[in-house]
Amino acid sequence: MKQKFEKIINGLYIDPAIFTQPFVKSCDVCICSGECCYYGVYTDKSEHELIMSVKEKIISHLDDSQNKNAEAWFEAPEPDNDFPSGVAVVTEVYNGKCVFLDKQGFCTLQKMAMIEGEYKWKYKPLYCILFPLVIFEGVLTFDDEHLERMHYCNKPQNQVSTLFDCTKNELRHVLGEKGFDELLKYKEEHLSGLQTNQTNIEAA
Repeated sequence: MKQKFEKIINGLYIDPAIFTQPFVKSCDVCICSGECCYYGVYTDKSEHELIMSVKEKIISHLDDSQNKNAEAWFEAPEPDNDFPSGVAVVTEVYNGKCVFLDKQGFCTLQKMAMIEGEYKWKYKPLYCILFPLVIFEGVLTFDDEHLERMHYCNKPQNQVSTLFDCTKNELRHVLGEKGFDELLKYKEEHLSGLQTNQTNIEAA
């Protein structure tokens, strides 16, 4: 995939489609109940280890729809070069949703961090933070296959914004402030190029 793209920021190729891909204005689990988390999520080996290191605290925040057996939270590790450690560990699905998704559609890992006054994404895996963005074969792009399964985010009538505008905080998280500033410049260049091409086509 990465051969199709030219721009690299912090070691990641950038898919310019994120600037124009339609999406909802913002994430609101009160509307969708966290549907993107229904199928289990990917964690890096280091993220898995962090989660398991605080499993007792996590268990204390789980509700009656969640599995309190920590040994049943994850599938077996598998090789995956898109993760820093080279190893991915997928969360199990329990009661039709990720083991860490509560019955109200909130992520227990994020909720716990916020209750404790920590950074909200301290325990949350990057894969979860980024959706609908995803890192695939070294490219920062969007997860079109997973997005197609969504009943709210994937409806054209609800897509009143773009992926970029909806995920600015997530992009800052993965790229850092300097990387995000570089992304902004690339966005301006890319959209300007699209406008120029469109003008040339109309003039031809």
